[in-house]
Amino acid sequence: MGRQCGILSAMLTSSFTKNSHSRKILFGIIFILLAFGGGYFIGHTRAADGQVPQGEGKVLGQSTAPASLSKDVDFKHFWEVWKIVNESHYKQPVSDKDLYYGAMKGMLTGLKDPYTVYFDPEEAKEFKSNLNGTFSGIGAEIGIREEKLRVVAPLDGSPAKKAGLQPDDWILAIDGKVTTGMSVDEAVSLIRGEIGTEVILLINRQGVKDSFDVKISRDKIVINSVKWKLDDQKIMHISITTFNQDTNGLFSAAIQEALTKNARGIILDLRSNPGGLLTSAIDVASAWVGYEPVVSERTKDQVQSFKGLKAPLLTEIPTVVLVNGGSASASEIVAGALQDYGFAKLVGTKTFGKGSVQDYREFEDGSAMKVTTATWYTPKGRTINETGITPDIVVDYTLDEFKAGKDPQLTTATKILLGTYEAPKETNGETTGN
Repeated sequence: MGRQCGILSAMLTSSFTKNSHSRKILFGIIFILLAFGGGYFIGHTRAADGQVPQGEGKVLGQSTAPASLSKDVDFKHFWEVWKIVNESHYKQPVSDKDLYYGAMKGMLTGLKDPYTVYFDPEEAKEFKSNLNGTFSGIGAEIGIREEKLRVVAPLDGSPAKKAGLQPDDWILAIDGKVTTGMSVDEAVSLIRGEIGTEVILLINRQGVKDSFDVKISRDKIVINSVKWKLDDQKIMHISITTFNQDTNGLFSAAIQEALTKNARGIILDLRSNPGGLLTSAIDVASAWVGYEPVVSERTKDQVQSFKGLKAPLLTEIPTVVLVNGGSASASEIVAGALQDYGFAKLVGTKTFGKGSVQDYREFEDGSAMKVTTATWYTPKGRTINETGITPDIVVDYTLDEFKAGKDPQLTTATKILLGTYEAPKETNGETTGN
């Protein structure tokens, strides 16, 4: 596969920004830690003396220890634990294969990075199937913030949206299982299920005193990533809910209509857009920035810039981009680029702050892993990861306003494009719109 970024999701699917510009990663086994890295175990282990156990079974894919392994790591403890489990656990026989996959998952949790994860073969198969835009689930992206499992964005028209999930809801439990310390991928596996079945999420919401259950019926989710309409004031509203394989074609159709009908302004709505394919994000940004850099990727030892892919078409049309706390990853890349170059005003609330890159690698046994290898920066060198993008005009959108059918963020964007917006007084260095 390739280098990927994006927020882990529960569309429930796992949605990562995939970069077709990245180097090709050869499939196969990478050796991790000591001798057991390449392959899986067959048979029982017997020794606990620091040597690879021999006996009834055998160990496949033996290798020397990596040079990076610190001298204070005594790997005999690993084999000792393996031996004790095989000999003493009450459930027998113990599956060495399950222990192996569990050890790989546990090893990566030591990085304390929720986006670096290991998939056993079944999980890897499911992960790959989630990238085609059609799936069974509840239609909500989830992520980790402040070590808590949170809703990033429920998709429009999804079961999650209809059930009332909101961006930044904390998920305290899934069908009664507490989520403390739970990885996003584990949460995804618990929330996903067959069409027609139900999942119960225990939710904590800011401004609501007590936690409460939300029961959601799973359904088939089909994402049409771009919707658009030209209003009576000739302002083109383009809403992108996610950046996936159909985004480029739909977005091209939207901007062609904007051009042929002489739109006086564009509102690009990226609210609650959790990310997706990097190539789609670059394609969208290119409509304004042309062939200029859209985003840069910084690894531990190098910086790589990704430029626009086509000639700019919308530079002469005033643009406002709507963002909120559910805008993440690829949507932050687009918003940050347009803000840096001055092609758009950003309106709404601060974005999520998911700006890291994951490499996805498949192994010979069908398992796979994602490992965070880099972080994203805007063209002007602003970091996206963990900090997010702050709008030019901060406008809140309360639950009461939502229930009343009001959208102050959209109203502010429209006023800006019509030239009727009056900036209020500044508060703490930030402008608050109305």
